[in-house]
This record gives sequence, structure tokens and C-alpha cells, in this order.
Amino acid sequence: MKKAIRWTVYLLFLFCLLGLFSALLINEYIKSSTRNRILSAKSASAAKKYDCILVLGCGVKPDGTPTHMLEDRLLQAIQLYEQGASEKLLVSGDHGRADYDEVNVMKQFAVDRGIPSENVFMDHAGFSTYESLYRARDIFEAKRILIVTQEYHLYRALYVAQKLGLDAQGVAADLRPYEGQTYREMREILARDKDFLYAALQPKPTYLGDPIPVSGNGDITNDIKQTKE
Repeated sequence: MKKAIRWTVYLLFLFCLLGLFSALLINEYIKSSTRNRILSAKSASAAKKYDCILVLGCGVKPDGTPTHMLEDRLLQAIQLYEQGASEKLLVSGDHGRADYDEVNVMKQFAVDRGIPSENVFMDHAGFSTYESLYRARDIFEAKRILIVTQEYHLYRALYVAQKLGLDAQGVAADLRPYEGQTYREMREILARDKDFLYAALQPKPTYLGDPIPVSGNGDITNDIKQTKE
């Protein structure tokens, strides 16, 4: 009986060790395979124009303003837009409840800073990185995109984009230190492992629907009126 217990413990330990090794191996593979697709803002602006600049959501404050991380993503995207990287912004985030809305906050932020409303598309069902990229391809019909998010997140986004057949590069939006970044980096290892499987299996996102080509007018995605300050 004791021998059987020892073998069970040994096998469980071995299984956990193999799981940890696999998780770390996938993590490093995703980072190494996408590192050369991260560009400086100057290089991205000098490249052939992108179909859109995709800004990935990451939370808004209770007062309806962007978190520091989201604000920096938007500021970086606006700079790239002004430098000619693309004529369109696609802001993608969580608007799955009436009382929580990332995308209108993101669009209003851009409009307040001089970007015409018709040049800003909202993806109200970007509930995850994977879903945002899947919908950028299938709903917004983007083929060549420039992704803007913080560097730790950019590796995963670029990996998923590549596996979905998108021609994607990215610009990091690390404009300041962020509280809790060590925890965020650790959690991202698991997120990369999860999206490694999603990218392999390619399940459909929560919502699809009729195409909304990003080459058109972004106001078609409006559900409330955007105002200028």
C-alpha cells in the first residue's frame, strides 16, 4: 500500500513537472517567434500603410476614464495614426454589459484628440485577445494590421494574429511603469499557453455577424453619439 502511494505521489510530481516545463517552453516559443515583429513607432510609421491600427482594451476606471495602461495604448495609437501608419483605428474591448463599456471610452478618447469619428471603428465584442484578432479578420476584414498594446502582451497578440493568417506587426505602448506588473507578467505565461491552444484549434469567438469592412465608415459601429470636447 505504501509503495503504491509513493508511486502515485511520484507520478503526480512528474506530471506537474512536465506540465510546468511545457508551459515555460510554449511561453519562450511564443516570445522568440514574434520578437522580430515588434517595431519602433518610427519604423511602423515608415512602413507601407496598415489596414488599421488595432488597440486592444484592458479596462476602464469606475469614473469612465481609461486605466493608465489603456490610456498609453491609445496615446501610442493616436501618435501612429498622426504619423501616417494607417487611416483607421480599430478599438476592441469588452462591451458585453450595459454597465461596462471599454470601447466607447476608447473611441471618445481618440475623438477628443482630433481623430475623426468616422475613422474610428469599435469592436464591442473583443472579449479576449484571441476574439479581438479573430473578429478583426472576419468582421472588420482587416488583412494587414498594426497592434498596439504593452510589450508583455504584444508577443501573444502577434502570435495569435500570425496563426489566424493576419499580416501583423506591433508597437509597444510602455510609456510609464505600471503597478502590479510582476504579477501581470506571471499571469501572462498562462495566457500565452491558453492562446497557443486557441490558435491551434481556432474556435469561433463568442459573437460573429455581418462584415463591417474597416475600409468604410467607423460610425456604423456607433451605439451612442460621439462628441468633441
